Amino acid sequence: MSIEELHKLSAAEKLKIIEALWGDLVGDEDNLSSPSWHETELIKTEKKFLSGDIEVLDWQQAKKELRSRFE
Repeated sequence: MSIEELHKLSAAEKLKIIEALWGDLVGDEDNLSSPSWHETELIKTEKKFLSGDIEVLDWQQAKKELRSRFE
């Protein structure tokens, strides 16, 4: 499937593809490694959390805020 074809899909169709790809990747965890920058970012976030510099939201509130940013 080309990028042009992907652009023509509905949001629901794109989400189905994302879910299928994610399921395939998760099923092969032994061959999937995180990029080196990911650990660095996790450490930064943990430090901010422990120092109280970031607001903690429950998952439902976080989803609402994220959706409002992109609507």
